[in-house]
Amino acid sequence: MKAAAKDITVQEAGAADRPSCDLYDRSLYINREVSWLAFNRRCLDEAMDASNPVLERVKFLSICYGNMDEFYMIRVPGLLGFGTGGVTNIGADSYEDPDELMTVINEFVRGLVAGYEKCWNALEKALAAKDIRFPTSQSLTDKQQMWVDDYYTERVHPLLTPLALDISHPFPFISNDSLNIAVKLRRKDGEILYARVKVPVGILPRFVKIPTEGNRRDFLPLEEMIKSHMGALFPDLEVIGSYMFRITRNADVKVTIDEACDLMSAVEASLDTRDSGFPVRMVVEKAMPKDLVSVFAKNLKLRNQQVTRTSAKCMFHTDLWDIAGLNIPALKDPPLTPYVPLELAESPSLFTAIRHRDWILYHPYESFETVIRFSQESANDPNVQSIKICLYRLGKNPELIKALMRAKEKGKNVSVLMELRAKFDEINNIALAKQLEKMGVHVVYGPVDLKVHSKLLQVVRLEGDHLVRYTHMSSGNYNASTARQYADISFLTANQEIGEDVGELFNALTGYFGPRNYKHLLVAPITLKSTLIDLIRNEAAVQKRGGKAYIAMKANGLIDSDIIAELYRASIAGVRIDLSIRGLCCLRPGIKGISETIRVTSVVDRFLEHSRIYYFENDGNPKMYMGSSDMMPRNLIARVEVLFPVLDPEMLMQIREKILKINLEDNVKARVLQSDGTYVIPPRKAGTKRLRSQEWFIENRGVWHG
Repeated sequence: MKAAAKDITVQEAGAADRPSCDLYDRSLYINREVSWLAFNRRCLDEAMDASNPVLERVKFLSICYGNMDEFYMIRVPGLLGFGTGGVTNIGADSYEDPDELMTVINEFVRGLVAGYEKCWNALEKALAAKDIRFPTSQSLTDKQQMWVDDYYTERVHPLLTPLALDISHPFPFISNDSLNIAVKLRRKDGEILYARVKVPVGILPRFVKIPTEGNRRDFLPLEEMIKSHMGALFPDLEVIGSYMFRITRNADVKVTIDEACDLMSAVEASLDTRDSGFPVRMVVEKAMPKDLVSVFAKNLKLRNQQVTRTSAKCMFHTDLWDIAGLNIPALKDPPLTPYVPLELAESPSLFTAIRHRDWILYHPYESFETVIRFSQESANDPNVQSIKICLYRLGKNPELIKALMRAKEKGKNVSVLMELRAKFDEINNIALAKQLEKMGVHVVYGPVDLKVHSKLLQVVRLEGDHLVRYTHMSSGNYNASTARQYADISFLTANQEIGEDVGELFNALTGYFGPRNYKHLLVAPITLKSTLIDLIRNEAAVQKRGGKAYIAMKANGLIDSDIIAELYRASIAGVRIDLSIRGLCCLRPGIKGISETIRVTSVVDRFLEHSRIYYFENDGNPKMYMGSSDMMPRNLIARVEVLFPVLDPEMLMQIREKILKINLEDNVKARVLQSDGTYVIPPRKAGTKRLRSQEWFIENRGVWHG
């Protein structure tokens, strides 16, 4: 990885607004792919942290495997020259040569893979201490071996299809993410043969629970069972060795619209290519001989740099979720009981409570059931005239969908904007869209050239002789399951100006999308980016005239080079800037003369930090926006995103002091970004109290209501 641009400085003597260097210079930016992998390193740190309950550590290791696969499926194809590409800007890429970047990536990945191996070795010991074991075939008791033999014969063997690899057999198709065993064989005359066996994970569990005595749990990996019985698949041949491997394929599908199809048909057609995309990586067992690796790599057209070696027992992939999901509460984090503000809990109608005041709900510390209740009350209330909602990710069997169907049954006007292109949720969203359409719900899919990532729900209710808009906006999806795992902020309001803005946006999305007049909302790709840049510039201007200037931002990603360059300019002007960026961050803090006043932290903890908060001091008249958008080109250019203002000064102060500030001051789970792209544990000054922000939110849930 390139060194940070530590020696680049700006001109002296009042030229702070005119730096002598180009603020878009590549050396001032951390490469986004390297930043992605650095996030995975922070997840690995959580898996390695012995202070976390052991099954929570297993969960984080599974997240690491999943993140790595997504990285190769989505990001690497473009680097190798056959991906669909994506929206980017040059300032966020510090490498002009893709081959040079791939060398850096491979080096980073090798370090991560070694970390996974070390982590699993530690976890295996920690799990064994809690009577959860993963024996090998050789360590089974006689009684267990008899059981395994019977299980293999009855349940496994009939599902296996050995495929020979020779000139008389076509090279088999190897599906994305499947687990396979490469077999090296020898005839009696000495001829060497090769074969492939697919492990039927999904049909059978990856980890087969085998009989044990007492409270102990023993799990034998399915591939271990198959490998120990490989001779049964190849009678009269000597099995020289059998080795696991996996293929990762390009899954960044491209949706192509032509005159003959609609968006749903185009998305459905594109999904057919996901599992058959071009191979981008092969992960093989370390012991797999070169000749066998070569057979697969050659046929899959993979170069050496696209082959990763790891130990056999560290190819668990996301199947580790099965272990993390074991019902053993003592080995997990204590359950969290979400808080419901008393006024909401005791109010016979949420409409009354929302009309009385605006509400901020911080999930999962506060219950997402309040949002579900809002949708259910809206469906059943005879005075509700219409319901409009933007849906991105919903999960399975969502209660909210049932509420929308009930509303339609009761004769209400229900409109749903369903984003069919939510990555890896396309199939679920298509099924839900069809289900809603059958009920007569008006379903639209938004602009063809823009994903709709906004999280909006608006209910129009007849009160007396006039209509009142009740609006919910959020940084998170309408998914009750992820709402228990993601830290997101919801906003419920009856403010009519905001309601009018949201109504206008819905009209744009269901009609023809384009510029509209919004009093309060920042909408991408129209006004959001330019307004953020104006707000940053204003802080620089305030600082220069001696006023109170400060910027604090909490987001999932900071990649956009225009935003980063503007933050550099504000820092050059002397503005103090605190950034909490959970995932990808291309800004280099701490560069002399350019970003010395910028501090960047990342919090990876029990819940996925997912809220977005943008705060500007504005010389004592602070402004704050929250919502769905990160500072990434895809959010600012290629999606419909919404940020909404916090108009109530008291609410703004509570969010600033009791949510944003607490997150920024975390000194336990936070990691501080250095100018060279590495992350370090923040130093704790003598006398400074320990502050783990998510722990604080759990202990003080609801305190941000004042």
